[in-house]
Amino acid sequence: MNRRTVVTGIGIVAPNGIGKDAYWAATLKGTSGIKPITRFDGRSYGLNFAGEVEGFSATDYIDQRLVVQSDRWTWMALAATQMALKDAALEVGREQPYKLSVITASSSGGNEFGQKEIQNLWSKGPVFVGAYQSIAWFYAATTGQIAIKYGAKGPCGVVISECAGGLDALAHARRTIRRGVDVVISGGTEAPLTPYAIACQMQNGCLSRGSDARTAYAPFDRRASGYVPGEGGAILLLEELEHARTRNAQIYAEVAGHASTHDAYDHSRPSPDPCHYSRAMALALKDAGASPEEVDVIFADGIGIPDLDALEVCSIRGVFGARASRIPVTAPKSMVGRLYAGSAALDVGTCLLAMRDGVIPPTINYSEPAAGCDLDIVHGEPRQQPVRTALVAQRGWGGFNSAMVLRTYQG
Repeated sequence: MNRRTVVTGIGIVAPNGIGKDAYWAATLKGTSGIKPITRFDGRSYGLNFAGEVEGFSATDYIDQRLVVQSDRWTWMALAATQMALKDAALEVGREQPYKLSVITASSSGGNEFGQKEIQNLWSKGPVFVGAYQSIAWFYAATTGQIAIKYGAKGPCGVVISECAGGLDALAHARRTIRRGVDVVISGGTEAPLTPYAIACQMQNGCLSRGSDARTAYAPFDRRASGYVPGEGGAILLLEELEHARTRNAQIYAEVAGHASTHDAYDHSRPSPDPCHYSRAMALALKDAGASPEEVDVIFADGIGIPDLDALEVCSIRGVFGARASRIPVTAPKSMVGRLYAGSAALDVGTCLLAMRDGVIPPTINYSEPAAGCDLDIVHGEPRQQPVRTALVAQRGWGGFNSAMVLRTYQG
């Protein structure tokens, strides 16, 4: 059965904008959401900056009763879901519940909620641990809460593959639609800006210790010294094509292809052999029935560590050959930080808006390429250019590689 998957709704909660319109306007201006940490004192962790979502109030989107039962990462996903459904003009109550699914990505789960309850455990005793600790920290909590709120009784799940997770979740949503579901709420959010979460992240040795917000996270630049963590992400509404057409829905693009691979090398560093990441990109293009010559833009991982950025460039060259230097490459996450499970979903949302408007957003904090990173990095200003076929690529700690091809829907 040839059931095609299209995206009809976008919901975004990001450090430089809440809602797709505010986020997109800020992104095209190159407005950074990376600022000094305010949620806790990061200096003892050697961390000066983070991509915090300012002005986000959970009760603007969900009932207070649900707020106390769940973590900030789930609040953001519920808010983004509400935005995506509104953007898609989809009335959930009219859908068959068994053909409505929820598939999200998670990386650290409800760590803020969990840290608070662990502190209660050790300082006061087990009777002071709240009843909702058993569910609020859990990686699947967001999927569960969205499914409960909207009555989604189709196949639901959660994917955990760090920054690659957002793409893997969307790919799983596509498979679920092929198997008979009509609508899938999918994507990922993250809220990893707590002392416990940062202590865990420090172990990879890749967090930026920079003292200048303008250069703390500089993908592909010679000054790059690590990445800045951030919170937020995106939830997208995916529909089976005929279902979307029947209700005259707007269609941003088609999810045309996807592939994932694994380095099988080390839990803390990508493989020095870039072929595994290249293979994910090549297989995604093959799945889409697209040639490398068709790709108009690459939304790159851009981790902000010179040797790892150079490895990504090698992976891109391994797929695109001599043309790699002529394909626009961008890493708009330079404005928000690395959002872990939220990163890839936000990159896909950003790519869809780029396809809609025919403009590629810039990579900020880029002035001179790091060694081996001499691609056509879009920087300084947005680039006006039609985008018909796009490649979004991500890597996750632990050796995960994922790539997705998006294509404009031609009718």
